Amino acid sequence: MIIPHRGFYLILTTLILVGCTGKPNGVVPVTGFDAERYTGRWYEVARFDHIFERGLSNVSAIYQQQNDGRIRVTNRGYHEREGVWKEVDAVGEFTVDPSVAQLRVSLFGPLYGGYNVIELDRAGYEYAMVAGNSRAYLWILARDTSLPMPVLERLIEKGRTLGFPVERLIFVAHGTHQ
Repeated sequence: MIIPHRGFYLILTTLILVGCTGKPNGVVPVTGFDAERYTGRWYEVARFDHIFERGLSNVSAIYQQQNDGRIRVTNRGYHEREGVWKEVDAVGEFTVDPSVAQLRVSLFGPLYGGYNVIELDRAGYEYAMVAGNSRAYLWILARDTSLPMPVLERLIEKGRTLGFPVERLIFVAHGTHQ
């Protein structure tokens, strides 16, 4: 059974309280972005721990481009303690234009949070690093459940260089409950 995870909804409130849909100072979203290539399933490899994802393993997101240019996102993870899958849908809109990977994402209504792709495997769209609207939010995503160590280390170092507290990263368990 898949149950909407109320914790996912808390992300929106948290993002609103810390600055809405912007990006952290000094952080530049990827340009030359191709939304069509970004669509499909991404797995969380690492993230900062937040209430809205606490206790979740096997976290993934499916991105689907809509006819109106928006991006539909279905986030899914397994809550280990409760023994159930949690799922929530969101919609992203580009804030500049579709070639700049800076979006505002809404889980419900007119309230939005920031979603900024700040590093991307431009050749294959196999990995990405995403920041929220502040340095309190950082995710490392991949098309597979893991990344080669040199790639992961490079992404973590980039996060450190940009002022993110990368020592707070947790690595997402995958493999069980798939």
